[in-house]
Amino acid sequence: MIAINNVSKSYDKKKKVVENLSLKIEAGEIFGFIGHNGAGKTTTIKMITGINTIDDGEILIDGVNIAKEPLVAKRKMGFVPDSPDMFLKLKGIEYLKFMGTVYGVAGPALSQQITTLSKRFEMENSLKDKIEGYSHGMRQKIILIGALLHMPEVFILDEPMTGLDPRAAFTLKELMREEANKGKTIFFSTHVLEVAEKLCDRIAMINRGKIIFCGHLDELTAKYEGLTLEEVFMEVTANA
Repeated sequence: MIAINNVSKSYDKKKKVVENLSLKIEAGEIFGFIGHNGAGKTTTIKMITGINTIDDGEILIDGVNIAKEPLVAKRKMGFVPDSPDMFLKLKGIEYLKFMGTVYGVAGPALSQQITTLSKRFEMENSLKDKIEGYSHGMRQKIILIGALLHMPEVFILDEPMTGLDPRAAFTLKELMREEANKGKTIFFSTHVLEVAEKLCDRIAMINRGKIIFCGHLDELTAKYEGLTLEEVFMEVTANA
């Protein structure tokens, strides 16, 4: 479960990037976070994960305050950032072993997870290569595998489909639904509205740092009958 209570963030005193934002994402739920570039999605995610400080309000990860107990909260989550360009000098297997150590997964359990996930994302033959030699999609997959090694209670994914080929994107969506069915919390941002429409239990739309809609998709489709989610998004953000 993720609880975001009256959270605000500004990078200068003139403008708030996120303003008085409140959301509750339940266990067993796939929750989509939708907004255009600069709407506040990544800033919100960086506050949820403890990368950015919170100016006002609080964020709880399974009841743990991310600002007060950051290490306890972070152990409960797996995070995929919006850019996979990191740890480029490491080999794929070195990165995964490092991530396993960070999250306390070791020995046979770690080896089994690496084997299972690398096969599922078709990366088993690339683990001995350096990440700097990977394509963008392969970098995205190795970051995903690293975030999944400890199978956390909360998954936080920032534009996770970017750069993935159709097979890898299908695998990720399949895995997200499997984990949600086990009672895990899945929170992900996306620009691909069709993905949100097909995958999410609920969505929130953010515009200029404020939530302009939060709820089930059928609530939107009932109000804007005959429009696609993309058309609804354009209509809602234009009127916000």
